[in-house]
Amino acid sequence: MPTPEEIEELLEAVKDPEIPVISIRELGVLREVTVEDGTVNVTITPTYSGCPALAVMRQEVEEALRHAGIERFTVKQSIAPAWSTDWITESGRSKLLAYGIAPPPHSADIRALKGEAPAVACPQCGSTRTELVSQFGSTPCKALYTCTACKEPFDLFKCH
Repeated sequence: MPTPEEIEELLEAVKDPEIPVISIRELGVLREVTVEDGTVNVTITPTYSGCPALAVMRQEVEEALRHAGIERFTVKQSIAPAWSTDWITESGRSKLLAYGIAPPPHSADIRALKGEAPAVACPQCGSTRTELVSQFGSTPCKALYTCTACKEPFDLFKCH
């Protein structure tokens, strides 16, 4: 029976279906892996409660486990604690940026705590001369911005 760490490594291959460059671990959706009495237990948390991609993620986790020869497993969804953008790993943040999506600020950013919008850097040119176009971007968990420096539109992963 593989260890929880080996299962997590195996599940690194499961990508977010909407952002195929980032794994569910890097996104913070993979919350826990345990092995008890010969059963692998995987817990995933949606980025928001209505996330349509979660069903695909769950199916791909199950397929990855079966492909690895693991027959006894559970994959459960947990909404508590609620997912936070702080759970995105640093490698995940770098991959989002390289993919053209501005990673969200950490919740510890004092401006966010005070309700002020933090500066959003353009993932194309790095300028912070950016403007919010719409609270909803290509998916409900992203907002649409535009850069006034290079004129490129881009998504920002919303803070939760």
